[in-house]
Amino acid sequence: MPHTLEIVLPPEHRENEQMLRLQAARSLRIAQDTIVHTEILRASLDARGKHPVYRLRTEVYVDGEVFTPESAILDGFRPVDGKKGTVIIVGAGPAGYFAALELIELGIKPIVLDRGKDARARRRDLKAIQQYGEVNPHSNYCFGEGGAGTYSDGKLYTRSLKRGVVQKSLRLLVEHGAKSDILTEAHPHIGSNKLPEVVQNIRATIEQYGGEVHFDQFVVDFILHQQRMEGVVTQYLGTEQAPYQKEWRADAVILATGHSARDIYTLCFEKGIKIEAKPFALGVRVEHPQPIVDAVQYRQMPRSEYLPAASYSLVCQVRERGVFSFCMCPGGLVVPAATAPGEIVVNGMSMSRRDSPYANSGVVTAIEPEDMLPWAKHGVFSHMEFQAEVERNMFRMGDGSQKAPALRLTDFISGKLSSSLPKSSYIQGLFPAPLYELLPPFVYKRLRDGLSEFGKMMKGYYTAEANVIGTESRTSSPVRIPRDPLTYQHVEIMGLYPCGEGAGYAGGIISAAMDGQNVARAVVAGMG
Repeated sequence: MPHTLEIVLPPEHRENEQMLRLQAARSLRIAQDTIVHTEILRASLDARGKHPVYRLRTEVYVDGEVFTPESAILDGFRPVDGKKGTVIIVGAGPAGYFAALELIELGIKPIVLDRGKDARARRRDLKAIQQYGEVNPHSNYCFGEGGAGTYSDGKLYTRSLKRGVVQKSLRLLVEHGAKSDILTEAHPHIGSNKLPEVVQNIRATIEQYGGEVHFDQFVVDFILHQQRMEGVVTQYLGTEQAPYQKEWRADAVILATGHSARDIYTLCFEKGIKIEAKPFALGVRVEHPQPIVDAVQYRQMPRSEYLPAASYSLVCQVRERGVFSFCMCPGGLVVPAATAPGEIVVNGMSMSRRDSPYANSGVVTAIEPEDMLPWAKHGVFSHMEFQAEVERNMFRMGDGSQKAPALRLTDFISGKLSSSLPKSSYIQGLFPAPLYELLPPFVYKRLRDGLSEFGKMMKGYYTAEANVIGTESRTSSPVRIPRDPLTYQHVEIMGLYPCGEGAGYAGGIISAAMDGQNVARAVVAGMG
């Protein structure tokens, strides 16, 4: 049996195999040349001490012990032809694509329908919103191949371990082009410049084994018969051929549309499919110069070339409500995430090298049903309408472009208008605006007090060099599509399987991927 050790290395030796073996040999009190293989199981950066170090949980194989790598998951895939069943998947994000892979592995044919464009064509729409402020409501930072995850930093860690085995999702990403270190890093990350290629490779696998993927297919109706979902109707949005509507029928429908598909929630309501309001979080995106975060976390200036851009995770309670950092992007960019004209929504992302001079993070507060009494007239859409109203208010303060309202962090806390703003990674530009008036009073007060507390918790966080940008509102879905916890099927509609972030059951790439896998297995179990 191999020995399992924790080996501590300085950052400059993190990738040094010889140093790893030397430390292992010293720990085991054996000759270094008797070690035949080392396998890192877990790697984490520990910056708590005077000098940052890497802690590596390592399996060490010595003479007479054989390391056998796991077989590739894709080695077990076989072509599907629909004879064992066909499943429609609405949405080509992490939940939809990983559900499709799981179905193929189980011998069922998936048909993936997405309203947006493939990853390559999607770039033109992202350029339009970046450079000209033009928002395509069907192809943007949230809609299109890979979903919001493709252009939302590519962080792969999750606390949702109860939803399934994380390692399978990570291994599938590696088998489709991601670097293998995501299998061992405590906070794995791919990068928004690398993810498009990975998701395109996943699509190629789906198609190679007999699945189908169709873009520019916007779901406009459900085919229901006696409380059973039999398929969907789509409107073709592309330009390669004449517009048309098409019926798609299958044994089951997985609804994996992401947290911003408001029209799908409306369609569910109109068709009598039960949905419900769901608590979510809303706030702002805070952007610091990266060296400020580095200096606080590493206690050194400048940061060593062997250390990654530093991150942070902060949380506090304000009047019995949580205020917390969300989707922290070290060395990252703030990007426009609106999904319709007339709204301002921001998000963060990082490239694989995380080499931007800025660090940004959402800072949000929980929105609970008792906060929503003024919006109660909207019923199940109360949270969604509240979310949309805040986004429209942000837009109305501007000049009709995607410029975002902002304040210096110190001015946000003081409740005064900034006379100027620091430089920002946000390409569309920022303008000083009274966020303390644009945000609902209860939201502003919680964020103000929470950010003040963050300044006490993290020395250097409270600074006039940081921007507070409105608004970070797409943290999760404000609507839940309820499902049975055992069968994963909708509580009232047979053959309908709500899935992922859009249904209210995930929050991030990996948790969405695992939910897709779980739902796919449940679909197949139901078909049997």
